[in-house]
Amino acid sequence: MTRSDAPPDPATAHAWTALGGDPALLGNVAYRAVSGGLPARLPVAELARATVGVCSLAAAELGARRSGGAVPEVRVDEGAVATAFVSERHLRIDGRKPTNFAPLSGFWRAADGWVRTHANYPHHRARLLAALGLSGDSGPDELAAALAGRPARAIQETVYAGGGLAVAVAEPGEGEIPLGGLPLIESRWIGEGAPRPRPLPEAALPASGVRVLDLTRVIAGPVATRTLALLGADVLRIDSPGLPEDPDAHADTGFGKRSAALDLGAPGGRRTLEALLADADVVVTGYRPGALDRFGLAPDALLERHPGLIVAQLCAWGWSGPWVGRRGFDSLVQAATGIAAIEAKADADGHPGVLPAQALDHGTGYLLAAGVLRGLTERQEVGGGGHLRLSLAGTASWLLRGIAPVRRDDGPAYDPAPWLAETVSGLGTLRYACSPIAFPDGSVDGPPDWARPPGRLGVDAPRWL
Repeated sequence: MTRSDAPPDPATAHAWTALGGDPALLGNVAYRAVSGGLPARLPVAELARATVGVCSLAAAELGARRSGGAVPEVRVDEGAVATAFVSERHLRIDGRKPTNFAPLSGFWRAADGWVRTHANYPHHRARLLAALGLSGDSGPDELAAALAGRPARAIQETVYAGGGLAVAVAEPGEGEIPLGGLPLIESRWIGEGAPRPRPLPEAALPASGVRVLDLTRVIAGPVATRTLALLGADVLRIDSPGLPEDPDAHADTGFGKRSAALDLGAPGGRRTLEALLADADVVVTGYRPGALDRFGLAPDALLERHPGLIVAQLCAWGWSGPWVGRRGFDSLVQAATGIAAIEAKADADGHPGVLPAQALDHGTGYLLAAGVLRGLTERQEVGGGGHLRLSLAGTASWLLRGIAPVRRDDGPAYDPAPWLAETVSGLGTLRYACSPIAFPDGSVDGPPDWARPPGRLGVDAPRWL
């Protein structure tokens, strides 16, 4: 591939600048267009390819830093991107198609509009029903009847007060989330006086030998750490033994990782965590702001004890503002920020719509991985550690306000088949989406793949390889 002399893709340039990347490297990433991938009213395809593009470029930059060579060129295939952004829909486990949304998760009519609920997890379902005064065995009909006579925002606040998840569907620009003040990426570097990190020698993969402690769940954070595992990192996911995870979600995002259960509220669990932190390079968290602070995982506390760490955080609603303490998911952020109203079905009496993918989750995941890779490059050059923060709402703001549709050359019709693979695992035979991360031309034979399939959640020992 020859270096392109065309101006850089605007969305890619914006994201790379937000990551602190050298603008001179933007010519090193190019795209192979397809037609029909991720169709939407909003520029979802532009967001998706840009997030994968900057992640691929950050990986190439780190690999070059370790080898001492020039940063190579990478070419992202938009077909691979479109397939990976709906990886959970392509997943098959022994031929079975997982259910991505539970019966009580979805849009419902309220007295003055619409609400969106999320009840995929049993505890969220129970809290939703209890907050609305419904019995625990209530189904969609009972929920619909309970919501139809109440105002949307009253439902939102009642369910939130009960620990459940529901948001009023907002019109563009009329939601309660201050999108104008949400950055795409926040970062700071703690370099002065910090010890030099252990050196990362030249390796076949950019993140080989990097130890990543993964405290994330659902999609966005696990996509980030799944990507770091693809690039060679030793990723150890930690879950509480008392907090259930969807096993199908883990089957989709657990590739390349190990998974351990650890009770951080117990003295033994805290000691194990500190031992892991002492040798970690990266900590990635995906919980509400402040939720993990009591376990010694507040960023400032972490960096004080371990000055060479890169601490990467993501949340749903941003790091300040009226909803900072609320739980959230991609579908809820789409509803609350006006995305669902923009994507409304034209022939369905105003029924809200959805993006063609959980694009806020996946896009934020690739941006988070890119931020970690750039942080590792910076750490190799200047030492110290860093702190990154991203949010689904920040990515939503970028989609709504910061990306213009780009006229691209027509490509072949989108076909996911070349980007699907199959493997045998401890969970069964898995059909899965390949990673869209682009390696330098000729460095891999075919789509890059993970070194190991996902295993069962929580069965691995909490130690580094």
